[in-house]
Amino acid sequence: MKTFVLIAGGTGGHLFPAMALAQELIRRGYNVELMTDHRVESYGADFPARQIHIVPAATPSGANPIKLFGAGLTIIRGIGTAWNALRKVRPDAVIGFGGYPTFPPFIAANLLGIPGVLHEQNAVMGRANRALARFADVLAMSFPVTRFADQQKLEKIVTGNPVRDRVRPLVGKPYPALTKNGSIRLVVTGGSQGARALSDIVPAAIALLPDALRHRLQILQQARAEDIERVAESYRQSRTSVELASFISDLPERIADAHLVIGRAGASTVTELCVIGRPAILIPLPGSLDSDQKYNALFMEEGGGGWVAEQATLSPQSLATRLEELLTDPDRLSRAAAAAAALGQPRAVEKLADIAERLAGKHIQVEGRPTS
Repeated sequence: MKTFVLIAGGTGGHLFPAMALAQELIRRGYNVELMTDHRVESYGADFPARQIHIVPAATPSGANPIKLFGAGLTIIRGIGTAWNALRKVRPDAVIGFGGYPTFPPFIAANLLGIPGVLHEQNAVMGRANRALARFADVLAMSFPVTRFADQQKLEKIVTGNPVRDRVRPLVGKPYPALTKNGSIRLVVTGGSQGARALSDIVPAAIALLPDALRHRLQILQQARAEDIERVAESYRQSRTSVELASFISDLPERIADAHLVIGRAGASTVTELCVIGRPAILIPLPGSLDSDQKYNALFMEEGGGGWVAEQATLSPQSLATRLEELLTDPDRLSRAAAAAAALGQPRAVEKLADIAERLAGKHIQVEGRPTS
């Protein structure tokens, strides 16, 4: 039986597509193990792996030479830890999902001659994946146009970004009808850790809407635990119906029931919006390396499925104006929902699993040591 080791940074953005691939490979009858960092305890408790290996990792960035030296030692230690684990597991292929914790295990796999796939979730190729591309056999991309990918000399395939099993039944679910006086369901999500900016701007924008429109709203908003009471008070003052949570366990289902989503533009968020087919106002996280969220959001906007709102220029008044325009134009929202669905790649996980199988089929075990 073939064995695959998935390698991912320990946050939701990297673990969710890795989890989707793990589920698909297990369905195909294979063994799956995970290599990641200590953050998996917060985001990957239900990851379906036979075993989870915690590998030391660090980011070799910054100007402080002491910190750089320390990061280098941690990376070397991580390569050694991963080397020992991979020699015992003897996988047929590894699949990396980006983030600095991918670096030590992917290097160790290359030294052992194990074939590898890199998957890039964003519309901008991450720095870890750029550094590892020379050691990979295939680059799988979520977006047809991915910045910095053209510079990499390896096989490239657009697969899309795998979605978790709970998202898949929502593919093709009709956009909910928006009647003249009926309720309007709005979902506000700030990513895996919430977003303070959305907690500040969105309730203030809602308060500026006309009473007749505001009273039709049914809002679900994710907020950091320390912000929930403040956000609740803001909505109480504007007499708006709201449900607040620091974590929304059934977020995909709630997105499928929504008429409009307001959120960050992380790869998983944009992927699920497109696969489910729901329109969104996307507010890219400012200050992120290489502006990856901005390019994710632009992909959706250029495809007609959403609207980009830069946080630096976004105010409660400008957001209220945009919301009033959209929420009073059901046809526009319905067209955007259809456009978002047209951008989706619901079979991304099958495509990525096919690539992993192909590489594993080329892999031979010689005298107990993996080689390609």
